[in-house]
Amino acid sequence: MKIENANILITGGTLGIGYATARLLVEHGAHVAITGRDENRTQKAAREIGAMPITANVANPEDVKRTFTMFINQFGRLDVLINNAGIGMSRRLEELNLEHFQQVYGVNVFGAALMGARAAEIFKKQNYGNIINIGSTAATKGYEGGSVYASSKFALRGMTQCWQAELRRYNVRVMLLNPSEVTTAFGREEREERDSQPNKLRGHEIARAIKGALELDDRGFIPELAVWATNPF
Repeated sequence: MKIENANILITGGTLGIGYATARLLVEHGAHVAITGRDENRTQKAAREIGAMPITANVANPEDVKRTFTMFINQFGRLDVLINNAGIGMSRRLEELNLEHFQQVYGVNVFGAALMGARAAEIFKKQNYGNIINIGSTAATKGYEGGSVYASSKFALRGMTQCWQAELRRYNVRVMLLNPSEVTTAFGREEREERDSQPNKLRGHEIARAIKGALELDDRGFIPELAVWATNPF
């Protein structure tokens, strides 16, 4: 697809991967809206990159509905949904409780599913569309302390494969991008980005991978793509 003049909705677009992706796509001529839970941060990020701000929590069904209403009212058409909003948590097995799963799954799984469902309605009517789900290399291999987060990304990976089977006949490309560790604010309660580390990935490496996957001609798509840090040790 052509990035120029494409209408793109990115969840969790105020920091990290979402912010870097929104900036890159706007720079290449796309019309972009970003969502974020904090109104001030969302407005600030949108001003910085020239995107449309939507204050919304993907885990809230009413916010999801309002997000798409605002987007379509502004742009008239949706070409790409990037499900980037996500939260992390590290807990050992004996420390787990139901609330931990509900908190992380509410965003990483249920929120992504609600956004995907709304986008699918639009894309099926258009007979065209693109969904990129931002997963993690944790979606392919569990790790110590990862019961909540890794399982949420395994679930997102499974949903992506289901959506691929359901939507290909409508010319909808559904892709999963799995970054390894990225130096962003992910998993930090204060939501401040970590200092860039030269051996770790940055948001704009992932943004370039997203842009490249989208730019593949519409006759083909990349079902799943992992981006690893070359030497993170």
